[in-house]
Amino acid sequence: MLSQECLQEFRAAWLPHVTDAGVDRLIELLEKGSPLLISGSFSRALPMGCLATHIAWHHPRTSHLTQDAGIAWLHGQAGLNPATSTVIREWDGKGAQDWEVRAALLGALRDEQTRREQRLLAPRAEYAALSTQ
Repeated sequence: MLSQECLQEFRAAWLPHVTDAGVDRLIELLEKGSPLLISGSFSRALPMGCLATHIAWHHPRTSHLTQDAGIAWLHGQAGLNPATSTVIREWDGKGAQDWEVRAALLGALRDEQTRREQRLLAPRAEYAALSTQ
C-alpha cells in the first residue's frame, strides 16, 4: 500500500503536469502489469522506464529525451527533486510488481482521467442547458 504522503505528492505535484496521453499510458501499463514499467531506475533499455519516464515520453517538453527523460520531467515540469520524491522512493522500494502499489496508483490515475473528462463535458452541458431555456 502506498503512504498518504506518496498519494498526496502524486495527486498534487505529478498529475497536474501529466498530459492526457501520459495518464492513458500509465493506466494501460499498470492495468497490464507491463514489464515495460520498471522500478529501481529511470530507464533500462528503450522502451522500459519508470513512472516518471513514461510520463516524460508523453509530454511535449520531454518526449524527445531518452535516458534522462524522467529526471528532466520530474525536475522541469513537476518541480520535484528526483532523489527526494516520495513517489519515486516508494515506487523503487516496493516495485512495479506489487499489486497494491499498482492498484493505488491506478485508482488515482482513473480518478484523474474521470475528472478531466468531466471538465471537458461541463461546458457542453452548460451550453445545452442554456439552449433549452
